[in-house]
Amino acid sequence: MKAEGPIVIALGGNAISREDEEGNVPQQFRRTRQTVVWLANLIEAGRQIVITHGNGPQVGNVLRRVELAAHEVYTLSLDICGADTQGGMGYMIAQCLNNELRRRGVARTVGVILTMVEVAPDDPAFENPTKPIGGFYERQKGEQMRGRYGWQMAEVSGGRLRRVVPSPLPQSIVEIELIRRLAQAGELLVVAGGGGIPVSRDDEGDLVGVEAVIDKDRTSALLAGAIDAGTFLIATNVERVALDFGQPTQRFLDRLTIAEARRHLAAGQFPSGSMGAKVEAAIAFLEQSRHSDARVIICALQHVADALAGRAGTQLERD
Repeated sequence: MKAEGPIVIALGGNAISREDEEGNVPQQFRRTRQTVVWLANLIEAGRQIVITHGNGPQVGNVLRRVELAAHEVYTLSLDICGADTQGGMGYMIAQCLNNELRRRGVARTVGVILTMVEVAPDDPAFENPTKPIGGFYERQKGEQMRGRYGWQMAEVSGGRLRRVVPSPLPQSIVEIELIRRLAQAGELLVVAGGGGIPVSRDDEGDLVGVEAVIDKDRTSALLAGAIDAGTFLIATNVERVALDFGQPTQRFLDRLTIAEARRHLAAGQFPSGSMGAKVEAAIAFLEQSRHSDARVIICALQHVADALAGRAGTQLERD
């Protein structure tokens, strides 16, 4: 069966905020305007895309702002911080992409759907926080923040530390029927930002927010399967998946099968806080897709068109 349907494109939070910047609103708009050029190219070429995005840098900054202002105004729970960044970042993406399409004479409109994602209240992730949020800290500063505020910290790239919070697995997307109908009608959507607003069911079956940040790639894989996408593309800050990343023996991979991906995961090639979650999300999508030639692409944002044509990135397939 030919892989058809919409293409789900998952943008990393760093597509809007870079590590070497403060990440203020003017900088986020500037980066977003640069990002949407590559998306507009696809839309102009006739591709039907559904956009998701991360919020790791942004939600950490919002939470830090809440903590610093706690002596003056009421605090916000982490699910509300996620909802705020989902709305704000979705607005930025839609505004910038609609402007770019208008300048090109493309008569399409991008819409944003605020999206809740259900998680299990007893997910083990609540006892083992792993999701990095906020900025990067040199080790001494990171240890100071840990001691002063009780943050849980984890080492990321270059020996630096980041704050980590629980990241439970997404179970279902609350608004999926609405999203599916719109996607199948060909509408351009921004959905499930930041992995979705995390919610669970209380004893009476009502939705309630939970303190967590869901991994956006895992939610995007769930979304891609639910809307019958044939291609799930993860746009990140590396050109391809690599073995021995950052070492003299580093080597890039053009193609990966599920079996190969599982073997490399078991060998520790893909760290859980970065490429590991992307590869696991890719496997999850491939295993649930009804398309015999379903694929996942991991590539740099500026290479999305070439990657869709098979000329760039790492292509993950069933076999």
